[in-house]
Amino acid sequence: MKAVIQRVKRAEVRSGSQAAAIGPGLLVLAALEKGDTEEQCRWAAAKIAALRIFEDADGRMNLSVQDTGGEILVISQFTLAGSLERGRRPSFDGAMAPEPARDLFGTFAGLLEAQWPRVKRGFFQEHMEVDLVNDGPATFILER
Repeated sequence: MKAVIQRVKRAEVRSGSQAAAIGPGLLVLAALEKGDTEEQCRWAAAKIAALRIFEDADGRMNLSVQDTGGEILVISQFTLAGSLERGRRPSFDGAMAPEPARDLFGTFAGLLEAQWPRVKRGFFQEHMEVDLVNDGPATFILER
């Protein structure tokens, strides 16, 4: 599993007439790869919800999204599982197939919601437009 975690002032995802938006919090772009398990999703959800990347009164990254009362927007982004090692076109051989990925992503999002209920979701396997205002910028990569 790979995830890009961005601290945001706001973020929104749209697909057709569907939309989901958050105020201050985290935008999580997540990719599932072949062999990923529910246990990895459980670990990642707990890690993300407790990640101390928000500034405290002293300006130190010492607060989590839970501490700040922020929101989380989680979006499936299979292109993170793409490999750029060979040639000029990405290879997605390592990405999990769509149907098991849909189920496991749903599990991951549910586990994240169990850690912190202020979670909104993107739209699996749909073309989406994502707008965000990165705060910092503060962007982190989580791999397991």
